[in-house]
Amino acid sequence: MSTPFYVSPQQAMADRAEYARKGIARGRSLVVLQYADGIVFVGENPSRALHKFSEIYDRIGFAAAGKYNEYENLRIGGVRYADLRGYTYDRDDVTARGLANVYAQTLGTIFSSQAEKPYEVELVVAEVGDTADGDQIYRLPHDGSIVDEHGSVAVGGNAEQISGYLDQRHRDDMTLAEALKLAVQALSRDTNGSEREIPAERLEVAVLDRTRPQKRKFKRIVGAQLSRLLDSGAGAGAGAGAGTGTEDLSLPDEDEGGGKAEE
Repeated sequence: MSTPFYVSPQQAMADRAEYARKGIARGRSLVVLQYADGIVFVGENPSRALHKFSEIYDRIGFAAAGKYNEYENLRIGGVRYADLRGYTYDRDDVTARGLANVYAQTLGTIFSSQAEKPYEVELVVAEVGDTADGDQIYRLPHDGSIVDEHGSVAVGGNAEQISGYLDQRHRDDMTLAEALKLAVQALSRDTNGSEREIPAERLEVAVLDRTRPQKRKFKRIVGAQLSRLLDSGAGAGAGAGAGTGTEDLSLPDEDEGGGKAEE
């Protein structure tokens, strides 16, 4: 009778973590930045149908890197959790912290289960507050741990290099145009140090804008509005801009009304 092949628990968990990290690194990077009037999500995404960023609830946004089908299942589960909790209790009871805890339990259970492979995803859950001090950003790696971030965070691809670039240049009082320009500069840097150009049509951009009068603060930035912001950011340079981020969001809102998430 042959002896069963033995793998120590530590080695098994290390192998699962390495498997998940490699899968996440194959995807394109994305960044989430705080700016003066809220939180902006920026990523390279040539698809107009498959989104990396989505609305979860009134003030809460979701970003993900990795395998689309896996993080899409998590996004849908988050929307259902938020809608049920807001309906059962109160809309104010739906928070990014509570949602991050739910995601952490799900990812942690899947990661530690030997019956299925770990999810190749890394999530960011962000909530915009009434003031900048109330903003919350949580990063959730593949193993279900929760990292409380401030200012800026990058996930997927060469996230470590991008995070270092952002940490040196990010300011909480940046306008939306300045934050967008910084995000694009960070994403355009290759691992060898060279830079490449990312056209506007390959960018996916969304914001949680605390200055919007309606309860739902999530808004996608597309088309002419995105081009105008990129041009404005290029003109502003590294210093403080002449205006505020709110005047860059002057186009009519297409998603007003209703409490459900847009997807």
